[in-house]
Amino acid sequence: MPQATATVADPADESGPDRPADARPADARGATAGSDFAPLLRAVRDQGLLERRTDRYVLGIAANLLALGAVVTGLVLVGDSWWSLLLALPLAVLWTRTAFVAHDAGHAQISGDRRTSRLIALVHANLLLGMNEAWWNDKHVRHHANPNHIDKDPDVGVGALVWTQKQAAQREGFARWLTRNQARLFFPMLLLEGIALKIYGFQFLRRQPLRERAVSALLLTAHVALYATLLLSTLSPGKAIVFALVLHALFGLHLGLAFAPNHKGMEMPDPDGERWGHLQRQVLTSRNVRGAVLTDWFLGGLNYQIEHHLFPSMPRPHLRLAQPLVRAHCAGIGMPYVETGLIESYRQALAHMHDVGEPLR
Repeated sequence: MPQATATVADPADESGPDRPADARPADARGATAGSDFAPLLRAVRDQGLLERRTDRYVLGIAANLLALGAVVTGLVLVGDSWWSLLLALPLAVLWTRTAFVAHDAGHAQISGDRRTSRLIALVHANLLLGMNEAWWNDKHVRHHANPNHIDKDPDVGVGALVWTQKQAAQREGFARWLTRNQARLFFPMLLLEGIALKIYGFQFLRRQPLRERAVSALLLTAHVALYATLLLSTLSPGKAIVFALVLHALFGLHLGLAFAPNHKGMEMPDPDGERWGHLQRQVLTSRNVRGAVLTDWFLGGLNYQIEHHLFPSMPRPHLRLAQPLVRAHCAGIGMPYVETGLIESYRQALAHMHDVGEPLR
């Protein structure tokens, strides 16, 4: 198992495992598998888009922490009232912003120092969210290395949902019914994701080295204790339970809405086919979502998913600046570059899930 603290390798680091290979045979689209990435990498570097924006992150993190403090203060001031439930929405939004910070720390976007990056991730994921950063990082590293690869990407492995008709054919009992209806159940199931993230994090503890396990367990436990203390000291037990359920439902939904458009319904490499180069592997399996400032904010900048996958350590504020370079480069070599509106991205993802379950209906 890879070390849980490892950050996602970036091909811009020419010593890393994802360094694009030299020229390989052209695929059916006429684009070579490896060497086509080098000119794009040079262009992005020349514009300074791989340089970190630590100042921007410091301000963003400070603003997010202040906003979290304001909501907690509001919860205390409102007290034992059902009106407190209204604060679950802004808190869920801020939790999602917190998850984005942990995500970026895992990609070494905030700092080039590994210890600093892990400290930021531990505080934002484990302590503030109760989500084990080691679990997320382990899963996310494998996803970035082989997006949409049925044998290597955990995001398209068999779980509550399945992503190919071959996976669907193996379902039995309740899982078979779930697969038949997974498109219509997708958004309701996201309401459970906030709680599931906590469960996965605690389950992953046994896979961590002893020292890392102790730190992760301490922070995860501290999150639960502090969170329970806040709610039970402010609300009656019944209201506290309802608040927690509503908060986690909204948090899971928001996270799902941010990540679902990125890859679902896009190409899935043939495990037995030709090995794709970095440019193919990241561009053909990813989908961008177009939009203005509000879309960028709602999706945390990850709507520039193609650019993020090509350059994982690129700071999120630079992704939109890199997009014209990437789009022009893909057009120049004849490689498809998929970009849709937000609603259309969800439609395509749900259509794919519906088609996967078709043989079972």
